[in-house]
Amino acid sequence: MGTGSTQADTRMMGIVHGALRRDLDRVRAVLTSEPYPEHERRRALGEHVVWMMEFLHAHHTGEDEGLWPLVRERDPAAGPLLDSLDADHRRITPVAVALTAAGRRYASTATDEVRVELLAALDTLTGVLVPHLEREVDEAMPVVAAALTNVEWDAWDQKYNVKPKSLKQLGMEGHWLLDGIDPEGCQIVVHLVPPVPRFILLRGFARAYQRRTAAWWQPQTPAQSVVQH
Repeated sequence: MGTGSTQADTRMMGIVHGALRRDLDRVRAVLTSEPYPEHERRRALGEHVVWMMEFLHAHHTGEDEGLWPLVRERDPAAGPLLDSLDADHRRITPVAVALTAAGRRYASTATDEVRVELLAALDTLTGVLVPHLEREVDEAMPVVAAALTNVEWDAWDQKYNVKPKSLKQLGMEGHWLLDGIDPEGCQIVVHLVPPVPRFILLRGFARAYQRRTAAWWQPQTPAQSVVQH
């Protein structure tokens, strides 16, 4: 059987979900550990929360508009499962919108009440999102793999997850997906793009991503705090 007719390799879905869960957990750890973020670190963390919710919205849009209709066409028996996943998305959307708003408020204010508000919105989001992410990998991806070929999966991924984004977006997103990943997952991610742009993405955006992660996760030193007052 040729490569084009093999079952869809859906492992990337688990990698994406893993990155989301990883950083949502990291944000919660930062919000609940003293000393709490201040100044630039607080702004950077709030903006990262907003970015993750924008990423999640784009991720779900790609599924709703491209992936689920194609699977439904190939396997009508998958209809009830796809309907339930669509219902999950409708439940998640307003909660993600609320978290986005809380993230923006947190980034632009200095009160502890807003930190508590962001933490509550984060916990509400993870309460509905995490079970959904698990269901997609455990229940939906085997159905997708059986219904679609690898060529069809790759075409969907390129259309919704790659082509709409700039090289800078792909570079930062790629490093975010690779953050702390295992060797097998690393190979899956880096081989999504051809060798030349792959080199640019991996080498050209490494330092920028490191600066961002330092702003999100590394506590400020007393000297930094004094400078920013």
